[in-house]
Amino acid sequence: MTASDTTPPTTQSELEKLVSDLRGLLASKNLDTIPEIKLLRQRLDDGMHNVRELAVRAAQDAARQAKEAAQAADRYAHDEPWRVAGAALAMGALVGFLLARR
Repeated sequence: MTASDTTPPTTQSELEKLVSDLRGLLASKNLDTIPEIKLLRQRLDDGMHNVRELAVRAAQDAARQAKEAAQAADRYAHDEPWRVAGAALAMGALVGFLLARR
């Protein structure tokens, strides 16, 4: 089993697989005579394009928010180093206490 076999499928990959399967069904030569099929294929392509754009935009927004949160934490750590050191000491003591009780 490769590493790619063990990773959970993403929503986008599942959606693209579904669309690919649907396009495979719609690609039948027997369906070329039906004008609605061509329209359906175009709508499917447009929908996938829109979904991809929305997914990219959502990923960019999430990355921006994570970066802003990291910068805010960094600013706080630089502005209040003793509070951060105290909190780290308290957490270390708590973890040490809990591990010692085992």
